[in-house]
Amino acid sequence: MSTKEEQYQFMVNLLQEKGPIFMTCRASTMWRQDPKLLGFTLARHKFVAKMLSGYNTVLEVGCGDAFASRLLHPEVKHLHSIDFDPYFIEEASKHKEADWPVTLAVHDILSSPYLPNNDQFDAAFSLDVIEHIPQSQEHIYLTNICKSLKPTGVFICGCPSLESQIYASPASKEGHVNCKSGHELKNLLSSYFEHTFLFGMNDEVLHTGFAPMCHYLFVLAVGNKITT
Repeated sequence: MSTKEEQYQFMVNLLQEKGPIFMTCRASTMWRQDPKLLGFTLARHKFVAKMLSGYNTVLEVGCGDAFASRLLHPEVKHLHSIDFDPYFIEEASKHKEADWPVTLAVHDILSSPYLPNNDQFDAAFSLDVIEHIPQSQEHIYLTNICKSLKPTGVFICGCPSLESQIYASPASKEGHVNCKSGHELKNLLSSYFEHTFLFGMNDEVLHTGFAPMCHYLFVLAVGNKITT
């Protein structure tokens, strides 16, 4: 089978060579129930990928089934993606391809820093995690991330805003026990890093607008204060 326009033939050839892509559990559910959520998730990871472009070793804390983690592949040299749920790491492993250099591991960041071979990371990010962690444990979460980072390490934290929760689905609200305003998230990260920069996202649009009107928040943090 050939395409009518020659420039598209490589797609057919690639499909014949490698077969179709099958989406993971979470991605498949989003695609079936609310496809725009998949777009939002990919947009958040794209922002992280561009901010961390060129970094050597990067840690992702709370990767889920790592479907969106693939966006880091063209930008960073070594990605380590961890999650505390063995099911999602198994799901990610089943869909991993040979040309995707990611290391997957089951690890609960609340139990200890993640230091494979006792090496600290150049950068880390954690999206849609902190809102699931009780406020009484957020210090452990951030301390162990900092201890996983080099002193010069960069950290990106992303989460739904406190103000967005009146629009959240019942399933989301059930797990969201620690949402924050932009001011609260920036202040919290400032206790662990020398410099913090707040961004907002509405749908897939990144901006620096009025924080209470942001549906999603990012804090880009540099200057690790807690390394040992």
